[in-house]
Amino acid sequence: MKIPLSWLRTYVPIEMDPMELAHRLTLAGLETTGVEIIGEGWDNIIVGHVVSVGPHPNADRLRLVTVNLGDEQLTVVCGAPNVAPDQRIAFARVGSTPINTHTGQREPLQAARIRGVVSQGMVCSARELGLGDDHQGILVLDPRAPVGMPLKEVLGDAILETEPTTNRPDWLSILGVAHEVSAITLQMTAEPPLSYWEEGPAIESLVKVFVDAPDLAPRYTGAIIQGVTVGPSPDWLQGSVTRAGLRPINNIVDITNFVMLEYGQPLHAFDYDTLGEHTVRVRRAAPGESLVTLDGQSRRLAPEMLVIADAQQPVGLAGVMGGANSEVTAATTGIFLESASFNPINIRRTAQALRHRTDASTRFERGLNPDLALNGLRRAVQLILSVCGGKAARGIYDLYSGRRPKTPILLTLARVRRVLGVDYDLGECFRVLHSLGFDADLRGDTGLLVHVPYWRSDIAIEDDLVEEIARIKGYDAVPMSFLSRGIMPHQPNPRRELREKVQDLLVGVGMQETISYAATSLEALQSVQDSAQVNQAMKLQNPLSTRPENFHAAKVEDTFRYREHMRTTLRAGILETLASNQRFIPAETGLRLFEMGRAYRKDPETDDLPRECEMAVGVLWGNRSPLNWSRQEGLLGFYDAKGVVEAVLAALRVSPEFAPTEDMLLRSGRASSVTVGGQAIGVVGEVRPIILDSFGASIGNVAFFELDLDTLLPLLPGVARTFAPLAEVPGAYRDLALVVDAGIPAAVVETIIRRHPLVEGVALFDVYTGDTVPAGKRSLAYRVHYQSPKQTLTAQAVNAAQEEILRDLERETGAALRG
Repeated sequence: MKIPLSWLRTYVPIEMDPMELAHRLTLAGLETTGVEIIGEGWDNIIVGHVVSVGPHPNADRLRLVTVNLGDEQLTVVCGAPNVAPDQRIAFARVGSTPINTHTGQREPLQAARIRGVVSQGMVCSARELGLGDDHQGILVLDPRAPVGMPLKEVLGDAILETEPTTNRPDWLSILGVAHEVSAITLQMTAEPPLSYWEEGPAIESLVKVFVDAPDLAPRYTGAIIQGVTVGPSPDWLQGSVTRAGLRPINNIVDITNFVMLEYGQPLHAFDYDTLGEHTVRVRRAAPGESLVTLDGQSRRLAPEMLVIADAQQPVGLAGVMGGANSEVTAATTGIFLESASFNPINIRRTAQALRHRTDASTRFERGLNPDLALNGLRRAVQLILSVCGGKAARGIYDLYSGRRPKTPILLTLARVRRVLGVDYDLGECFRVLHSLGFDADLRGDTGLLVHVPYWRSDIAIEDDLVEEIARIKGYDAVPMSFLSRGIMPHQPNPRRELREKVQDLLVGVGMQETISYAATSLEALQSVQDSAQVNQAMKLQNPLSTRPENFHAAKVEDTFRYREHMRTTLRAGILETLASNQRFIPAETGLRLFEMGRAYRKDPETDDLPRECEMAVGVLWGNRSPLNWSRQEGLLGFYDAKGVVEAVLAALRVSPEFAPTEDMLLRSGRASSVTVGGQAIGVVGEVRPIILDSFGASIGNVAFFELDLDTLLPLLPGVARTFAPLAEVPGAYRDLALVVDAGIPAAVVETIIRRHPLVEGVALFDVYTGDTVPAGKRSLAYRVHYQSPKQTLTAQAVNAAQEEILRDLERETGAALRG
């Protein structure tokens, strides 16, 4: 919000530098993001008095204006139609830098010959001074402005840019900020007068007001002023709303905006004579009802939207914007003025549904104090009578169904000490609260009974008052002290540490983490798990959305909007994420996604709480590497997912074993179980095309892996690590080609080879089936690294070791050396 310092000074004296004030307000909780100085660039621009205005000898539209500057008189050429004798004006001397209205930049002013007459200066418009967009005429100053005084001393100002927090609607007002400044500078705020003469007939004889939705309008007040004259606002009013960031419209509207800025209370003025049967009804919108608002837009209203209506139709959208059918125009002579307290949630939902947030809705949705409505109304009536003339009706409509008793809050020094750790005396607490506008009565030697002011809606409990004291005294004034007891020792959490370690490892191999909903549809679970696992799913008592009766889904993806069950696996979520991303990412780029999270399964020991299992899943899709002349293209598949799992488990210092398996999610023959120490911890494979299609994903190679981290956790080795020195003697390499049954896993063969004490490493480099291999058999070729830690191996020693390995292989697997 924009806070002009000149306006702020009308309520509280301010001698502090604007930048220092901005800093102090920020420390007190009102973030002040900037200070705009009005008057920068006004050097050599002063107040002048127009002595005379005469015709230009060579131009019909130009005139010669003689200006008294105090120490001299100058005649300049001027084309403004509103320049006249005896005006106080802003005069730019030669050498000053007013704004060029064509370029928008400040440029040095030079003497110029205009149609044969030398002009030694310029009479400025508001636009040339940066005070607005008006360039049709000159800026006319207050006739009391001293001639010859620098303009920055007359019109100069500083505007604070603030960003109020959502719990402080009073900071969206000049008076609200004035109370903060009063507390900071230890002064009192002078509030504006609210009294006025009521010379018209009784308001009950002029209008009938009904509140049919008291839950949405807990307080509704209204006043009538007749005989007003609608027209342009006086300069002081236009200047005030302009500097606060609003556009002047007419005197009535400008006054309602002025009071909104001053008090933070939005108001709306209706043309009294346009109200059908002179009736005002606050009600919910009728089905199918619409309203053309002041911005010219026709808006279809929902039944839960609150409207202000007359006897026949809506005339305003409560808390958001008025209707065009009751707009105040130049022909208006009677005003029905509204000031109300509306339900903040309803106003926010209405503004969001219509995609139309206004200054009024921004304030209402933060929860204004209902006591603010009456003060805002009285202030606006007083200004309308002063500026627009007319007579106010006797009395005010005040329908206050939401009235609640005002209960003072007891503040004790013991609570201040307990919360802040500081001993403030009662006098200090009283002075802070009193400067903020709170009334307080002594309760013994250690307590205050505090009454909350009408503009504060955020104070409800004793700790709120303690916070006010801390804000104003300054958080930096709270002394530092050591903790009363030592810091708690680190509590290890192996489950969390494993999850975070696996997250880092998966990111390290080039995968991206995703997060999906913990709730899913039953159909999604049924498509990726067998019935025994699906039966462990727990149904939500209050799901975010419930499917309609007779709902039929052609594909699993049609059920995503109805998430009625907690997931028993992360499989459905990762496939849903894959499908949604495939719409935007080509296969050439590919996707490598993983998710860490918990699966929720029925716990046989409890009926209402699930057993939460920590899981990790991942999918790989697309090209293995970007298109490049130096690399052979290939699609990500089974072995890429297997490599990811191997890399993660190797970093965790466990040795996995892979064996063929069957899984309803994975293609037959392209699925493998992952075991560690004989314990199954996951699966790796390629997803079946029919399942991809049901999720709306592109059919093709999609590699998948799943790890059960809770099962893996107890299988991890201890913290201790063993290190072996590098060999000082050379080793030997031998290739071993074996013929084995096709059903024997290569990992089993590799395990047997590794058992020999001289084997340092084993690598499978070829798998072959064909004419030279018997049916039902396959050839596995391994490169074996033999190494002795003590001596160089001879050919005889290597041959002997290989013979032992071949005998073990033949005995345990039936393997034979390939001829």
